[in-house]
Amino acid sequence: MLAPLDAATNLESVRADRAARQQELMAEYREFVALPNVSGDRAAVRRNAEFLVAAMQRRGIAAELLEGETTATNPAVFGEVKVPGATTTVIYYAHYDGQPVNPKQWAEGLEPFRPVFLTAPVERGGKVVAWQPGQPIEPAWRISGRAAADDKAGVFAIINAYDALVRTGQPPTVNVKFFFEGEEEIGSVHLAELLRKHRAKLAGDLWIICDGPRHVSGRKVVQFGVRGDVNLDLIAYGPKRPLHSGNYGNFAPNPAQRLVTLLASLKDDNGRVLVKGFYDDYVQFSETERLAVREASFADGALLQELGLAQPEVPGRALLEGFELPTLNINGIQSANVGRLAANIIPSSARVTLDLRMVLGNDWRRQVQRVLDHIRAQGWHVIDHEPTDEERLAHTKLLRVEVGSGYNAQRTLMNLPLAQKVVAAVQATSAEPVVRLPTGGGSLPLVVIEQELGAKVITVPVANYDNNQHAENENMRVDYLWEGMATFAALMRLD
Repeated sequence: MLAPLDAATNLESVRADRAARQQELMAEYREFVALPNVSGDRAAVRRNAEFLVAAMQRRGIAAELLEGETTATNPAVFGEVKVPGATTTVIYYAHYDGQPVNPKQWAEGLEPFRPVFLTAPVERGGKVVAWQPGQPIEPAWRISGRAAADDKAGVFAIINAYDALVRTGQPPTVNVKFFFEGEEEIGSVHLAELLRKHRAKLAGDLWIICDGPRHVSGRKVVQFGVRGDVNLDLIAYGPKRPLHSGNYGNFAPNPAQRLVTLLASLKDDNGRVLVKGFYDDYVQFSETERLAVREASFADGALLQELGLAQPEVPGRALLEGFELPTLNINGIQSANVGRLAANIIPSSARVTLDLRMVLGNDWRRQVQRVLDHIRAQGWHVIDHEPTDEERLAHTKLLRVEVGSGYNAQRTLMNLPLAQKVVAAVQATSAEPVVRLPTGGGSLPLVVIEQELGAKVITVPVANYDNNQHAENENMRVDYLWEGMATFAALMRLD
């Protein structure tokens, strides 16, 4: 085994190796992003998994697919490298599946699975670059495409960090395991099953998660927790068929109007959720965690200006301070057509998707029940199926509720020795102080990993904060992708 090198030499050689190979690396990354990966398309997701296995095997990693109990499970991709003399085992996690896409919502010249370079985000005037392989790649350019940032960037950073260490003669100082999930964007519905089935392969001391954005300032982040998550679909019913709004207005109730009234009852004008008990059981930040949040809350003014907002939803509350609290958000509303396609009708139904984010102390099932109790208190009859004629005639306000798969929040103590090693490793890659966050705003199934395997979990994001994850025009900044490799190279030399 080669003698460990100091962090500066490690990073210098890793970055030099990447610079010499950036055309090759970018070609592979663009090929990866071009693979459709919407979670619900199991055949497409499996093609991504097979692509990853081949990419890992080319790098000398013993890689395989971890299958679930049924064919309904998207496989996880697993790899392992045993390091002689290593006493710590770290599992590096990212997910390779992506959110659904509506190509019509993407900007002109952009397609979800045809990655191109942009001079900047299109919302800030970015233009498509007429680039050909072999031409220079500017560090500040963006690569567009679904999952370019969330989370193929994480997968790419991890496997190429390992490859760079091997290529530069600097072996990891920990046993390395790779776990790339294929169902994160649909709630990790089979993750617990996969972890139980493959428990022996997945034994380790620490999971390091690569997902989510760096700080708004651009500084690197070490994040010690995540929110939990669950979605609810609400479908309100009106007449059995759409009706002419002149002939039937003032007679047939409008389900869109009634649904909007219900939604208005959920929150007040300052963003406080009005559902009884919604804030009763969350665990407040400790003083150490509050201090970390205050130290990191210095970019809100610039963010508000960039987003065109006069003030936050709750006046005076910083973005990161809001991570302490559970949330209730409207993801989208649908009912008939609008704009140039609008017709003068009373629609037959109206639909909304709600997103509940849990923090430590919340239970997702209990939060869902609180929302359902609130809905019933507004006079709605709640069902879980398409209504029968008898139910339509018996109930004035009829609402179908579909509850998705959920999971709770997770937090790791910030002062654990392993946690301090992670912070030190990331800090070695950056001249700016690393931002330490007790929790992020997004959600990952980290509580499932903690509960099933008893391992500690810490997140180190690599994406730019303005990456449009989950939305149209998703993008990944080039230099952040390269720097992600350096970050994870350092994180593979913790001991």
